[in-house]
Amino acid sequence: MTAVAAGTRSSHRAPTPTAFKQWSSLSGRALGGMIRSGGLLVAVLAPAVYTVGFYLPLKLVMQFQGINYAQFLMPIICLQAMAFTAISAAQRSAIEGQSGMTSRLQTMPVVVWVPLLARATANFVHASLSLIAAIVYGSIIGFRFTAGFVDAVVFCGFALLVGAALTTGGDAIGSLSRSPEATSQALTLPQLILGMLSSGFVPETGFPEWIRPFVRNQPISLFSKAMRDMADGGINPSTLWPALAWAVGLIVVLVPLAVWASVRRS
Repeated sequence: MTAVAAGTRSSHRAPTPTAFKQWSSLSGRALGGMIRSGGLLVAVLAPAVYTVGFYLPLKLVMQFQGINYAQFLMPIICLQAMAFTAISAAQRSAIEGQSGMTSRLQTMPVVVWVPLLARATANFVHASLSLIAAIVYGSIIGFRFTAGFVDAVVFCGFALLVGAALTTGGDAIGSLSRSPEATSQALTLPQLILGMLSSGFVPETGFPEWIRPFVRNQPISLFSKAMRDMADGGINPSTLWPALAWAVGLIVVLVPLAVWASVRRS
């Protein structure tokens, strides 16, 4: 009787959800947490802070140099929005580890790559909302896609590609650190340094001669130049390919790191 009862219980055991259902459930959980915590609201408001904070102080200075600063500035504002998304992604993955959710999922019949994919889905939504908000704020100050619809799509697609690279790295760092506070501090400083020492906010000629080679060739400057061409003068292969190589290279390096950080045992 005991064996029969055990067999009966086993036959009525709920089936393990498919990978799609697991992904859907965990993605919904992540997005719900972002809504409750105000993360998505911050994603919409943060680009406004960047836009106002840099456009108003530097607009007149750039006008004297014959630069339409709204057109010049918007690529770096979009990139800053992607960097902020990466910091948020790192904090979320660190919180998952700190709260024990990561360890709990590892003991459950969840496909190993599903939690990472679910976080990536939430990060994509965050990045998309932030990018849309940045473009809307840019249009208010005078930014326009002058090269046509196709280049506007390429502009947005490239920004999200960079965002995917940065958020993948952020997720990996957060999974490894398990400390939201330390993670945020570790990612904020490189973002500030690379952003300020780039041609995203001011032209390369605005820097001293000795640092211009670094400013000219570092990835944020390359991303900004390529996106500026996409928005203002059409896609330029001479600026697109180096920027694309950096973005794809970062993804190739960071995706395996994120997968390993996500599935490793605590």
